[in-house]
Amino acid sequence: MAYGERPREYFKATCADCGNECEVPFKPTEGKPVYCRDCFAKHKPARDNDSRGRYGDRRQPRGEREFFSATCADCGNECQVPFRPTEGKPVYCRDCFQKHKPEGNGRRDSRRSLF
Repeated sequence: MAYGERPREYFKATCADCGNECEVPFKPTEGKPVYCRDCFAKHKPARDNDSRGRYGDRRQPRGEREFFSATCADCGNECQVPFRPTEGKPVYCRDCFQKHKPEGNGRRDSRRSLF
């Protein structure tokens, strides 16, 4: 658990399918069915291949990721990248990319002085 994070509260409930007692991480609402872990899997809607998933996610599943051949702009070695290279933009191999990667975590330091 991260610093400052509260422990998650669980509530007792009765599964609407099998009738077993279970604990859920939300307060059950009157009139809405609650399912135990096993029964919940049966009620989960099936995802079709056209579904973009949550938040309009268009990424392909990890197993189907497509790689493209490119030439590193620094060392000239042939490499594979997980995106289609854009003409006029440099592409770096894994080693050269580390040299061009910005220092820190990529976020601006909010503590630095503005004056």
